[in-house]
Amino acid sequence: MINTISVDLEEYFHPSELGIPPDAAQWCAMPSRVERQTQDVLALLERHSVSATFFVLGWVAERHPALVRQIRNAGHEIACHSYAHQLIYDMTPASFREDTKRAVAAIGDACGIGPTAYRAPSYSITDRSFWALEVLVECGFTRDSSIYPIAHDRYGIKGFNRFAHAIRTPSGTIYEIPMATTRLNKRRVAPVAGGGYLRLLPYRYTAAGLRRLNLQEQQPACCYFHPWEIDPDVPHLTNSRISGWRTYSGLSGMRGKLERLLTDFQFSTLSEAFPLLSEAFPLRTRAASA
Repeated sequence: MINTISVDLEEYFHPSELGIPPDAAQWCAMPSRVERQTQDVLALLERHSVSATFFVLGWVAERHPALVRQIRNAGHEIACHSYAHQLIYDMTPASFREDTKRAVAAIGDACGIGPTAYRAPSYSITDRSFWALEVLVECGFTRDSSIYPIAHDRYGIKGFNRFAHAIRTPSGTIYEIPMATTRLNKRRVAPVAGGGYLRLLPYRYTAAGLRRLNLQEQQPACCYFHPWEIDPDVPHLTNSRISGWRTYSGLSGMRGKLERLLTDFQFSTLSEAFPLLSEAFPLRTRAASA
């Protein structure tokens, strides 16, 4: 079973839980660490002969175009992670459209590729912002990987279809690839897509969930992490106990967990792990669940 490993390419000061507003002047005053962190990510993927999907923040692409080209030249897939890392449910359709178009232009200018896959900052396509999928279709996107089918205080759609499927919008069809979850019982599902869940919980939790998803449910998993998550010396930018725990706990062990993950499971890009969705998966409505 080929799964997807994806990288949300952003700086250490971009996570929404830090509460730093998307102010370019404020961001530009902070020391950049994304190039060195991404070099470590590229080396990690090369050691395991794995191609990944990089969801690139447009703001990063504008400032580090050579880095985006290096990712492309290494054979990885280029996708979009918005321009300014704003939560979509705090935006209007017009401002979201503007942000998305700006991100596409920045990524295209950096590496010559117009991304057709999208991931929202902090998985902020929820019931409140489901309209964003239609805007993505209008902007030329064919795939989205922004929805976590779980209940969470900041993101997620409880009961959402857990497997890749097509969604009809008034402007056309888009294929949704939800983040990986595993079913615990008839009512409960558990997130196993990596990121904070991989950092904060024992490795065996994620590994057991992915095996259940691959072997019992016969479905590929969509997993992710951020470059700053393998940097144990990343500056701590919040005094909040909760956001600090969510953002910085487990940094020292994350690299080793990723090494094990890439050894124990087979990974590739979003396009390879979820091919020909129109043939492999029937068209479902948003209300359908699995």
